Amino acid sequence: MDIDKIIYNIAVWAIPVLFAITLHEVAHGWVANKLGDGTARMLGRLSLNPIKHIDPVGTILIPIVLLVTATLAGVSPFLFGWAKPVPVNTRNFKKPRQSMAIVAVAGPIANIIMATMWVALLYILSLFMADSSVREVLIKMASAGILINILLFAFNLIPIPPLDGGRVLSGLVPPTVSDILDRIEPYGFFIIIGLVYMGFFQPILIPIVETFYRLFGLI
Repeated sequence: MDIDKIIYNIAVWAIPVLFAITLHEVAHGWVANKLGDGTARMLGRLSLNPIKHIDPVGTILIPIVLLVTATLAGVSPFLFGWAKPVPVNTRNFKKPRQSMAIVAVAGPIANIIMATMWVALLYILSLFMADSSVREVLIKMASAGILINILLFAFNLIPIPPLDGGRVLSGLVPPTVSDILDRIEPYGFFIIIGLVYMGFFQPILIPIVETFYRLFGLI
């Protein structure tokens, strides 16, 4: 087992993954606060401190397992993960379903903004920083930041509750359909894991990733 390579990959991916997941959740809470629900703010969940948002499984275990597996297989890491969901009390919204849809889409939008910032850093490093081992690490870190944020954007917008896309869909459809989605949500996680295991999402995610890479001028 190549321990050094695994440690190197964890060091490269740790900051981009933590920032991507943390700011995704903060975006949910910040928008909810603007729309009238201060639950996340009162519980200290608008903080940029990653510790307040870490989920032991989704933020640490799953990304590390995927990273180690990819490293051992000699392929590029293809990561995803999640943080502790920011609490939102829809009773504080004037229009609960519509407001919840706006709160839900805020997370993926934050990821695309972060991906754009990592792209800017990548170009700055390529143009102005002399070749060095530090430059190489930073470029790989920026590349990781671009990929993980695009993946989180695309994955979270899949319209299956409890993903953000499921909540966006719930806010757009008639109440009768929204009620069906609410009943599906308790089983949504298991549905998602099953679909991941069957490779259902790769044909969806890969073209989206490639599209953004073209938009960013990276391929």
